[in-house]
Amino acid sequence: MDHETWDVIVVGGGHAGTEAAAAAARMGAKTLLLTHKPETVGEMSCNPAIGGLAKGHLVREIDALDGIMGRAIDQGGIQFRVLNQSKGPAVQGPRAQADRKLYRQAVQRLLAETANLTIQAGGAVQLILDEDNACQGVITDDGRRLLAGAVVLTTGTFLNGLIHLGEEIWPAGRIDEAPALHLSDSLAQIGLALGRLKTGTPARLDGRTIAWQTLEMQEGDTPPKPFSFLTDRITTPQVACGITWTTPETHAIIQANLHRAPMYSGQIQSVGPRYCPSIEDKVVRFAGRDRHQIFLEPEGLDDHTVYPNGISTSLPREVQQALIHSIPGLETVHIIRPGYAIEYDFVDPRELRPTLETRKGARLFLAGQINGTTGYEEAGAQGLIAGINAALKASGSERTFVPDRADGYIGVMIDDLVTLGTQEPYRMFTSRAEYRLLLRADNADLRLTAMGIDIGCVGPVRAAAYTAKAAALVATRTEMEGLTATPRELAAHGIAINQDGVRRSAFTLFSYQEVNWDTLRRLWPESFAGLRDDVAEQLEIEGRYAGYLQRQLADVAAFRRDETLAIPDDLDYAEVGSLSSEMRLKLTQHRPATLGAAARIPGVTPAALTALLGHVRKKQSAA
Repeated sequence: MDHETWDVIVVGGGHAGTEAAAAAARMGAKTLLLTHKPETVGEMSCNPAIGGLAKGHLVREIDALDGIMGRAIDQGGIQFRVLNQSKGPAVQGPRAQADRKLYRQAVQRLLAETANLTIQAGGAVQLILDEDNACQGVITDDGRRLLAGAVVLTTGTFLNGLIHLGEEIWPAGRIDEAPALHLSDSLAQIGLALGRLKTGTPARLDGRTIAWQTLEMQEGDTPPKPFSFLTDRITTPQVACGITWTTPETHAIIQANLHRAPMYSGQIQSVGPRYCPSIEDKVVRFAGRDRHQIFLEPEGLDDHTVYPNGISTSLPREVQQALIHSIPGLETVHIIRPGYAIEYDFVDPRELRPTLETRKGARLFLAGQINGTTGYEEAGAQGLIAGINAALKASGSERTFVPDRADGYIGVMIDDLVTLGTQEPYRMFTSRAEYRLLLRADNADLRLTAMGIDIGCVGPVRAAAYTAKAAALVATRTEMEGLTATPRELAAHGIAINQDGVRRSAFTLFSYQEVNWDTLRRLWPESFAGLRDDVAEQLEIEGRYAGYLQRQLADVAAFRRDETLAIPDDLDYAEVGSLSSEMRLKLTQHRPATLGAAARIPGVTPAALTALLGHVRKKQSAA
């Protein structure tokens, strides 16, 4: 035989590729993960951290669907913090600093334990397409023909990747790794719209040459809170990070050399991430500020490398050295590797269905930075969804798995991408989610794990853990609603309450700010024995925000009424009466999957939605 045959082939071993391959394999698909260097699978190519605001929500959702990112960071994390702890639970975000080596080893170990999954070295240089542009597999750089029922491309920054370091330019997917130079031709052959984006990374520093004693230090949370719903506690040793700031001298060095910065010299034409700008961008865009914060993040317990989070740059080597040495604590630091920018091809995500399958090429799925996103977490979440749907497609199933905007941040992100597209690297924020009080990091398993069990991507260990937690929640809430007290009894325990004679349940009492679990245990000392911490946290949040949650559930019900009206992929908008030329153009460009998605396209009017609703229903009736 001159070919190998698989159910699903995943191209790329980054965060999107590992989640896609693991998900497809968990679904029972015979899966191949094809990557240039198997030893770098799970590599953190930029910052050594997982999670953060909104990104932490994505990681917990990946974990709820039995993905690997949450378990990997629990095994490799060396500083855990919950951000925004002074604010409400909806906008709190778990984040963990990682030991790069331990994280990579954890990912590789979890993949090795995954049945149905094979990892091979190799690069894909061409897609195998039939006469209808349906993807049949890939051709590798050594001439092998690998056939599959579905293919998932997760090329990261490798697709025609080009590194910029001052005036220096060379082709690369990331530092010291070759780019993917030919796959873009296959994508163009299908007719997919391609563009260019840019991202960057800071220099790496030798921590032994940093004046740590002069810096403010930031410790993690005690005890560290795990990401995965399956992790009981963190056992990896924890470290502190340093904090320093740029100076007016730093800014003067940058201003004097802007003409040599690729983003300002015209050398780079593509758009970079607005919310993670380079230090050059910060100095220009925020000219009134005389300093910018930098977090000095150790990259490992036995690694002296330090990541200076906050000074991503592509300035020339000697300029980077001067600006870094102008920063307190870094005056004599040794630079291990300079920062750089990288340009790469991406596909307009409006070319995708919500399953992340391309509209113009069946059986081809895209995930990660190839879809215009930035960040490990966004990539991993897309990989998970692409892997599940690729396995379903390869099996011949008619089912799909598409969480919507009310199910999770994964649904918000995918809907944003496939409905609106992006002109800059897309990053997840809590502000993007309309229903964020429902979509909290603490309840990701309650929102998604049952869906994962139903579709087949959740294994027996997680299914059992979820079932036990769900049962404990029901039992404890039932107990709480059965425990009541009069206003007089509550006042005797210092709870200021209207003396209206109405009994309040233990669950209802959480709506009073001064009430917590200690309060309830004083009122009912023989109750709540052996209560699980995760169950206690969940019920306190639900009780405290019960009124708001009910209103948001009503909003979700209204949202889902529109989402149930699917719009055919091949709908000819020229046939929809009463639509203006502008509305037809917008709808044709965006190809919304549902009436709700059409409503989220900027500029689409209520009148256009009414016309579209009538047309689709008329066609459905005729069918």
